[in-house]
Amino acid sequence: MYHSKITGLGYYVPDNIVTNDDLSKIMDTNDEWIQERTGIQERRHVNTPEDTTTSMGVKAAKVAIERAGLETDAIDFVIFATLSPDYYFPGPGVLVQRELGLRTVGALDVRNQCSGFVYALSVADQFIKTGMYKNILVIGSEVHSRGLDMTTRGRGVSVIFGDGAGAAVLSRTEDASKGILSTHLHAEGQHAEELALIAPGMGKRWVTDIIRDNNPEDESYYPHMNGQFVFKNAVVRFSEVIMEGLQANDLQVSDIDMLIPHQANLRISQFIQQKFRLPDDKVYNNIQQYGNTTAASIPIALTEAWEKGKIKEGDVVVLAAFGSGFTWGSVIIRW
Repeated sequence: MYHSKITGLGYYVPDNIVTNDDLSKIMDTNDEWIQERTGIQERRHVNTPEDTTTSMGVKAAKVAIERAGLETDAIDFVIFATLSPDYYFPGPGVLVQRELGLRTVGALDVRNQCSGFVYALSVADQFIKTGMYKNILVIGSEVHSRGLDMTTRGRGVSVIFGDGAGAAVLSRTEDASKGILSTHLHAEGQHAEELALIAPGMGKRWVTDIIRDNNPEDESYYPHMNGQFVFKNAVVRFSEVIMEGLQANDLQVSDIDMLIPHQANLRISQFIQQKFRLPDDKVYNNIQQYGNTTAASIPIALTEAWEKGKIKEGDVVVLAAFGSGFTWGSVIIRW
């Protein structure tokens, strides 16, 4: 059996910085309130038509492919994780294939929101392990800002999210001592509506219903989040799935060299860090600068941590995510 390892990383965020003070000018909020609850100081919002979920993913992908030491045509499969595709269909995977000129290689879209990149890495890992593909491009990219309720009514959600993209190249290796050691995925759909965007969707409200009713009070097409319920579940599931991954590889918490959690809320990350008694240099957070970029948050943070030299050869790197669905997972890597 083959094994997979990350050979290239890249990320892209829009130039437009939106601070908490900027948001306080358009809704009833303030810097202290936002930082106290989320740890976020600023985020990036697209402000040009050229920045889309696909185009940002392509920019991140080009960096990752170059760092992997590959030509673009060496990529033989694409997996794209997002909750904010350019189109309702087709998904952005095929748009990336087109933009990169990737012949007729397969393209798969993953819709697992905050845990999307972890799920996508797991899928890529299985494809490589079976020998089906050699080099897989995995992208997480989001444009939240165009779909948020940027008023006082929506402040509980809208202050949290930002735009950006991250990418990784997974390549085949026969060295079983390095690369992805294991992945662990879970879901609990009974809580799906606690963090969801209900419309447009074929189940309850499609575009025709929204247009027909023309109801300015209709919030179904804005994200809904039961914040306290999500927080309580997240801290439990984060802990469980991290321990599951460590135990599967006969590792201890003390073996973790770098934990990169999904950047959902700095308070969640801090809770997990304290529970596992990890020092600051073994946990990487950047939600302070980028907000929650959903499927893009882990690849952006992973790339930054690697660029800063915080991840070295031989390190045990743990990725963990929890989000809408409810879905969660972890990836254990020997760098």
